[in-house]
Amino acid sequence: MEDNFLFDLNIPEEKEEYKNSKSDILRFLKDIGVDTRYVSIWENKIYINNLRFSKFSKRRQNNFELKFKSQKVIRSSLFQEIATNASRELSKTIKPKMKILIKKDVNPLINILLEPYTRKYGVKLVLDENEEYDVIASKLTLDMKIHLICNNIFKGKGINYPVFDKNFIYPLIKVTNKQINDFLGGKILEEKYNDISGEFIEFLDETVTQYKFNILKSVEYLEENQLNSNIK
Repeated sequence: MEDNFLFDLNIPEEKEEYKNSKSDILRFLKDIGVDTRYVSIWENKIYINNLRFSKFSKRRQNNFELKFKSQKVIRSSLFQEIATNASRELSKTIKPKMKILIKKDVNPLINILLEPYTRKYGVKLVLDENEEYDVIASKLTLDMKIHLICNNIFKGKGINYPVFDKNFIYPLIKVTNKQINDFLGGKILEEKYNDISGEFIEFLDETVTQYKFNILKSVEYLEENQLNSNIK
């Protein structure tokens, strides 16, 4: 059952004042029992990344929206799926206090997906390329990466190692273009490529399920085994 009355009792007293600042929004969410490590706060919207872990029940949402009328809560199962796929990659690559550069031309989802990590791991999101940073947020999606892999194979170059550049993190590498387009409500990213690799991928799209995830997993497995064999 989503709403748990016992856990929804910790509602702040009315006399406490909250403004529309991010710090006050975070404070209010914590006060009503929401775990803010599992929500994203971006441009007057609150995105629920994980409904279960955030404890953002509908009762709490109603309470929040009464207090912050200019904020909109995004309760999307598609976004939660995207956030879950992103977290599987980011949990392996993000380190505490890391400074992450987000370039201006990246997909708008990257800012939203990385925002909770400022609380989870204390990372800093750097928006100015002239500032100091540790890694760059890549805009590569699962579709883009699979196309690059297939393209290299068809050109006779094989698989290039390392599969991923250590100077980057990849928030969208396990997220498809279709997922992004469906959530953002437009053709933000191309889903087809006009070359042999694109035709091959389009054929597999119609005949094989989950093959993109499997290709990426296989390439990562081959790289790991290659490294282990070199160590021996």
